[in-house]
Amino acid sequence: MRNTHIIPHKIHTLPDLSRQIARWRLASKTISFTNGCFDILHQGHIASLSDAASEADILIVGINSDQSVRKLKGPHRPINDQHSRAILLASLLMVDAIVVFEEETPLELINAILPDVLVKGGDYTLEQIVGAKEVMAAGGRVVINPIVPGFSTSALIEKIHRL
Repeated sequence: MRNTHIIPHKIHTLPDLSRQIARWRLASKTISFTNGCFDILHQGHIASLSDAASEADILIVGINSDQSVRKLKGPHRPINDQHSRAILLASLLMVDAIVVFEEETPLELINAILPDVLVKGGDYTLEQIVGAKEVMAAGGRVVINPIVPGFSTSALIEKIHRL
């Protein structure tokens, strides 16, 4: 399968994504949502995204904007800009849609999407997951997937600095 022309079409603005979600819901598709910075893609990200995709028919990934990443991770991040991160994620088979959000948390985005399943990695507790309360109140569920030990963007950056 070499449908590379669809990759940029997986990247949406929120209004465009809302229209696409309406089409998916008309087709009775279930929607899974996860989010993160995804600054340097690694095996842990792939495992997390694969797990998130297995929870529903459609996987939407929210990625922090460059400005949002700087607020969360510091002035030297992100390593890859938001467009590059979005293109990389959109090229993955398990990802159906990407949306960039400017806020420090994806709460606004989660409230707009109201996914059937909200998925986060195992380094979070239910109480720490932004949007968990809202998703569950709307009848959805929250899944905490295990993290793959030994893989983190921060650890990769440290390793590169030591070289």
